[in-house]
Amino acid sequence: MIIVLKHGANKEEIAEFSAHLKSLGVGIHESSGVETTILGLVGDTSRLNESSLAAHSIVEKVMRVNEPYKMANRKFHPENTVIEIANAENAIVGKNHFAIMAGPCSVESRDQITGIARAVKASGATFLRGGAFKPRTSPYAFQGLGTEGLDLLLEAKKATGLPIVTELMAIKQLEYFDNVDIIQIGARNMQNFDLLKELGSCGKPILLKRGLANTAKELLMSAEYIMAGGNEQIILCERGIRSFDNFTRNVLDLGVIPFLKKESHLPVIVDPSHATGAAWMVEPMAKAALAAGADGLIIEVHNNPKMALCDGEQSITPPQFDDLMKKLKKYAEIEGKTL
Repeated sequence: MIIVLKHGANKEEIAEFSAHLKSLGVGIHESSGVETTILGLVGDTSRLNESSLAAHSIVEKVMRVNEPYKMANRKFHPENTVIEIANAENAIVGKNHFAIMAGPCSVESRDQITGIARAVKASGATFLRGGAFKPRTSPYAFQGLGTEGLDLLLEAKKATGLPIVTELMAIKQLEYFDNVDIIQIGARNMQNFDLLKELGSCGKPILLKRGLANTAKELLMSAEYIMAGGNEQIILCERGIRSFDNFTRNVLDLGVIPFLKKESHLPVIVDPSHATGAAWMVEPMAKAALAAGADGLIIEVHNNPKMALCDGEQSITPPQFDDLMKKLKKYAEIEGKTL
């Protein structure tokens, strides 16, 4: 249920009304815009009398929300959510800023990750991505360097100032992520509900990737799990879904971007590397994602893709990334965005 308050309602009146609503057994999510304040009621609202609520002096109107995702719903929060990392230059996801997260699929060595970090920053990236813990289909494949990889990411952050984005695979790993700027939840963990609940109280931005065979609404419900725990700093990520066709690694669903932007206030980014599985396709899909309204990209960049320990075939080189960034800046200007 949503309650739109009248323009001019003061803080004391809102606080008194909110206390009354809480006494009825519901939680409240307040969203204040320039002109309007909205109270989103979370919980069992079936017993609430709409007419009684609408009769209150500061209430403009009362509306029921049919969608199961409430806090992630744009009706609850009309203004776009913006994620901004403190003490980092242009580390913004949302608003008119087109965020670029770049780096290798896996952290392999100090020289590798720091060298790539310096290169992508010089080209305009504002976040460094890199995997320390890697979910792999085969138990015999490279699983990442673990905590050593996190330490190397932090060294690269210190050397470049780039905030880091890296994947969390299990609740027990959270203790190692104190200095990570954005925690990535991969496609395989999108519906790991115990993990999502734990992230609700972690106090860090979460990059939530869409599952291999999950609907857009299921993605929003996973975001809702995190938000219900108190963490509203969520970035949605489209990384491709499974299909009958196999000419690409996955099918990049660009149509989901305008849908998510319409349904939710959360920022949306795209991963063209995992979606296509082919380095040569990253550039056209990156351009298309920007044109479709995405808030950013997460791109795999490796200094020697042929020797990469993970996903080298979908990684572009630093020179290719630099060329892509020059093109994206021109596209961004047309869309009224900055990189």
